[in-house]
Amino acid sequence: MSQPTASLFPDLLPMAMARPIKQAIIAEVRGLFNDRAQGEAPVVRKPDGLFGPGSVAWRVHGDVASMMVGGMAGLLLQMLHPAVLAGVWDHSRFRQDMLGRLRRTARFIAQTTYGDRAEAEAVIARVRRIHDRVRGTLPDGTPYSANDPASLAWVHVTEATSFLNGWIRYAEPRMTGTDQDRYFAEMAQVAEALGADPVPRSRAAAERLIRAMRPALRHDARAAEVAGLILRQPSGHPVKARMQALAGQAAIDLLPGWARSMHGLDVPPLRQPLVRAGTLGIAETLRWAFR
Repeated sequence: MSQPTASLFPDLLPMAMARPIKQAIIAEVRGLFNDRAQGEAPVVRKPDGLFGPGSVAWRVHGDVASMMVGGMAGLLLQMLHPAVLAGVWDHSRFRQDMLGRLRRTARFIAQTTYGDRAEAEAVIARVRRIHDRVRGTLPDGTPYSANDPASLAWVHVTEATSFLNGWIRYAEPRMTGTDQDRYFAEMAQVAEALGADPVPRSRAAAERLIRAMRPALRHDARAAEVAGLILRQPSGHPVKARMQALAGQAAIDLLPGWARSMHGLDVPPLRQPLVRAGTLGIAETLRWAFR
C-alpha cells in the first residue's frame, strides 16, 4: 500500500501533529459556511429549537461532507423546475456569488436545525419576506412567485430527499425506514412554516410527490448554466478545487437516473467507486477533525 498509514487513519497521528491539522480543517470549514466579512459566526446548538438533540435532523444535518454533496444534488434537482429556476435567474446574483448563495442556504438550514425556536422562526419569517418580492413571468408568459406553495414543495422535497440520501450513502447506509420517515416528518415543520403545500411526512410520500411533479420539469440552456456554476465553483487553491470537483461528481452520482439524463450528466461506471471512496475519505477526515 503506497499511502502512509497516518493519512488513512488520522487518529494514529501524533497529538502534536494532529492538533494543528484539526484546527486548520475546522477553520476552513467554518470559513466556507460563515461569512466573516459580515460578522457571521457558527450557529450554536441549542436544545430548545424546532427539533432538539434527539432528532434525526440534528444527526443528518451535522455531517458536513454528506450535506455538501446532498445540497449540490438538491440544487441540481431544483433547477429543473421552471418557476424555481426563474426565481434564481431573475432575482439573485448567483453568477457573481454562487458561494454566497450556497452559504446562505447552509446557514438557513443550520439556524432552523440548531438555533432556538425564536431564532428559527425569525429566519423563516425573513425568508418569507424575501420570497414576497420574488415574482415574475416565465419565458412562455406564465407568471411565477417564490411563495407559490407547489414551487416551495418542490424545493423542500428535493432538498430533504437529497440531504437524507447523502447521509445514507456516506454516513449511515443501514438507516432504518422509521428514522427516514421521522426525518421527513421533522422537516415538514420548516416546509409548512415557509408555506409549502403539499408537504410529505414520510419517505414514500416524498417519492410520490417527486413522481407527481416530474411532468412539469424542464431542462434548457439556463438550467445548464446554473448547473455548471454549481458544479464548477472557482477556487484559487488546488486542493480545494480537487475537493470541489469530487463533491460535484458525488452530487451527480447521488441524483436519480432520470435527473442525470435530463441534465446530460453522468459518472462513468468505472469511476463511480473512486468517487464514492474519495468522498467517504473526505467525510471521515472531516468527522475526525470535528470529533
